[in-house]
Amino acid sequence: MKKLLIAVALLCVMVSCTKQAKTDEKVIGKPNIEVKNGQFTPEVMWALGKMGEKAVSPDGKQIAYTVTYYDMAENKGNAEIYLIPSEGGDAKQLTTTAASEFNILWQDDNTLLFCRDNEMRSMNIKSGKEKVLGSFERGIEGFKVAPDGKSIVFITTKPVVRPGHLDKLYKDLDKTTGRINEDLMYRHWDNWVDEYPQIFLAKFDGKKVDVKNATCIIDSTFECPMRPWGGVEQFNYSPDSKTIAYTCRKKTGGDYAHSTNSDIFLYDIEKGTTRNLCEDIKGYDQNPVFSNNGKYIAWESMERDGYESDKLRLMVLDLATNVRTDYTENFDYNFTNISWTADDKEILGVVNYRGMDEIFAVNFETKAIRQISHGYHDVHGFELVGDKLYADQVSMQYPSEIYVYNLNDDKADGKKVSAINDDILSQVKMGKVEEHWIKTVDGKDMLTWLIYPYNYDSTKVYPALLYCEGGPQSMVSQFWSTRWNFMVMSGAGYFIIAPNRRGTIGFGTEWCEEISGDYGGLCMQDYMRAADFFSDSVKQIDKERLGGCGASFGGYSIYWLAGHNHDVKGYKDGRRLKALLAHNGMFNFEQQYLETEELWFDNWDLGGPYWDWNNPQVKKSFSNSPHLFVDKWNTPICVIHSEFDFRIVASEGMAAYNAAKILGLDARYLYFPDETHWVLKPQNSLLWHRNFIDWFDSHLK
Repeated sequence: MKKLLIAVALLCVMVSCTKQAKTDEKVIGKPNIEVKNGQFTPEVMWALGKMGEKAVSPDGKQIAYTVTYYDMAENKGNAEIYLIPSEGGDAKQLTTTAASEFNILWQDDNTLLFCRDNEMRSMNIKSGKEKVLGSFERGIEGFKVAPDGKSIVFITTKPVVRPGHLDKLYKDLDKTTGRINEDLMYRHWDNWVDEYPQIFLAKFDGKKVDVKNATCIIDSTFECPMRPWGGVEQFNYSPDSKTIAYTCRKKTGGDYAHSTNSDIFLYDIEKGTTRNLCEDIKGYDQNPVFSNNGKYIAWESMERDGYESDKLRLMVLDLATNVRTDYTENFDYNFTNISWTADDKEILGVVNYRGMDEIFAVNFETKAIRQISHGYHDVHGFELVGDKLYADQVSMQYPSEIYVYNLNDDKADGKKVSAINDDILSQVKMGKVEEHWIKTVDGKDMLTWLIYPYNYDSTKVYPALLYCEGGPQSMVSQFWSTRWNFMVMSGAGYFIIAPNRRGTIGFGTEWCEEISGDYGGLCMQDYMRAADFFSDSVKQIDKERLGGCGASFGGYSIYWLAGHNHDVKGYKDGRRLKALLAHNGMFNFEQQYLETEELWFDNWDLGGPYWDWNNPQVKKSFSNSPHLFVDKWNTPICVIHSEFDFRIVASEGMAAYNAAKILGLDARYLYFPDETHWVLKPQNSLLWHRNFIDWFDSHLK
């Protein structure tokens, strides 16, 4: 492929009321790229713009959104703000700076508010002039403006303060790197817990934020929003601007590590008082949204403590009567991204539904549920303005773009209004994606995606990869990713078999819950059944050139399948899979239980600590630890792991790789000292993909 030509544009950057000031720092812009032979490669994938946030103007005529472009040489990306007509058309770039813009929202039809670095800013979209509205010493992660425009709530962090009996040990040791801990949850997902986020209330006159006199509305050292996923969706103003509803799990340390019990709290701005709206609900409660008339509040609610993948219910509270209603009691799917229609007659949301993420509506009076969006796609979120829904939408064949739906449609695939990557994707031949429902070993129907190789020729045979999903309770949907990208695999010349095995969401509660306590059971049978079905029924798949890959629970799946890849009927050498790749997978359950941070996860899915041998679920779970089957390993395996994965720590991958080498197997270890449970840095990601393709090519081609 031709070397990417990065377009560097330096405009005048505004400071306060002036135009943008010049900077010596390189501004990362949209690359120019020519695709050879229509092949979608990792390099092409990283040349695409990544849409971030979007915001529709109050009059519904314009959409502002952010796009991040990446510079491989600089090994980083940069987000800028763009503007398009809401019905589609040419995009106008509003910012050109070396620092990324984020948290965009409209103050009025001509003024955008957003963040850059540690500042909250405004921009006149006609003149391009910016003003600094507030500067935040510890940074700002996001904000919302009150409906009356007189205050804002913003997210910043507070440092964790060492207790006095430990702090005295650090006297005169300003260069020490030692950490002393006396409780759990001292690190989380990908960060040491040295600070925690909280929300602050500050006066705002439309021109300046009174940051100096801002009030923290969270008591004690609790998180809001919750790490690692939470953002501005976890709090909201009431329509009269007098109340703030927010999400908080009021636990720390060991209590936090063992519990998912978060609640919705109501903060009275005038009185400074707080009340809990759902103290009796023991699971996750999050993301509150007021009705437009201010009489009701809706949120996402899970019933059971410790079960992070419990069904997400649509809960609605009547604020006058305190009567609480589950609006999805008879609906067996997750309901997220809540939004009320202007007349409060319906509540809209995104539903994980049978392999897709779709927009649904619930009638407030009758509880009747209808589907609005239809098609092979995932809707990540949407904004309702009038009767138009502006969605952030992806599929296996395209990254995020803006699509518009009509509120009253019920069979719409959406109208595309943005064209962020059309110039590059028009040069690409994407692999065909097919939906198949196959029978499992116990006679149930399982959705499995079959993705065809790039430039497919029905007269040829191709190798295939069995994709093992992580989670474990997550859906193999129409997702787009810069790690597991099916079009990159297709572009490398592979069929991809991607089953929604037992444990995936989107197929009802029973299907999801059949994995907990049974990691080595039906979910593994589902994988093997899918591999056998397609290798037998699709003549263009060479069944003697099957590989397997996956991350997290998918990485565990690869390790487990490695120990059960012998004496398989129907394959020449008794091996179903001829090459394996495991990323950040669980290898030794006993080791994993004591090294992970969110103990509620292993307590629920494995049954508890491994020493509780009187617990039948514990016996069953830990007897399926992959390290117990290493003596049966007989297949080349590539292991990938990252140092800053605190969910499944790096020693798991090292142990698996060492075991393979001790056995004399063909094995490879790719280690990232600066990555997390994901691989986010551009050059690291490119190495990841090149290694992925090289490993399978060397064994399956």
